Amino acid sequence: MSFDKAQQKIALTLFVVGLVSATLLALVDKWTAGPIAEAQRQALHQSLLQVLPEHANDPLQDMFLFPMSKQESLKVFPAKDKKGDVVAYAWQQVAPDGYSGTIKVLMGVRVSGEVAAIRVVFHKETPGLGDGIVKNTAWLNSFIDKTLSNAKWLVKKDGGDFDQFTGATITPRAVVKAVHQGLIFYKNNQVDMLKRVYAEALNKDKEGDKP
Repeated sequence: MSFDKAQQKIALTLFVVGLVSATLLALVDKWTAGPIAEAQRQALHQSLLQVLPEHANDPLQDMFLFPMSKQESLKVFPAKDKKGDVVAYAWQQVAPDGYSGTIKVLMGVRVSGEVAAIRVVFHKETPGLGDGIVKNTAWLNSFIDKTLSNAKWLVKKDGGDFDQFTGATITPRAVVKAVHQGLIFYKNNQVDMLKRVYAEALNKDKEGDKP
């Protein structure tokens, strides 16, 4: 099968346009990757300030990975006092059962096992109905100081302590369940989490001592 000159010209033009487009996309991605990553870092930093009690360290810098399985690890952000002692942890708890899909909750937990605060950092809930998990400050604050033993971890419609929203019970129910599971996770892993904090600190000290 042979191509005449007109077809060859069209093919060459399409190739050049495709090559230029791919190059431009690669350059744009390279130029924007840094600013996007920094914006995400700043957003996470602000969220950590909201869910963690007063601390003297940079939880982002002291982040460690806690193994959940052979394939998955959880990013944990420790908050430390001026002496270097851990006062709280923050991590992202995933609620897979929101009304419109996954809800991601950043929760801070004091070493005593009390919720310091929570913030919803991602959701796809219906605008208007699901906004309460982000904008309803009173509802978010209702989690503060709650523990496994001093609260009924259900929405009031199910006999628990947490309000639901008018016309939207599934959304707050998913968040309450996720935070409850987060506290159970902390209870079961708090010793290992503390060991990992000090192991990470020791590794950083060794790296700092290298010439």
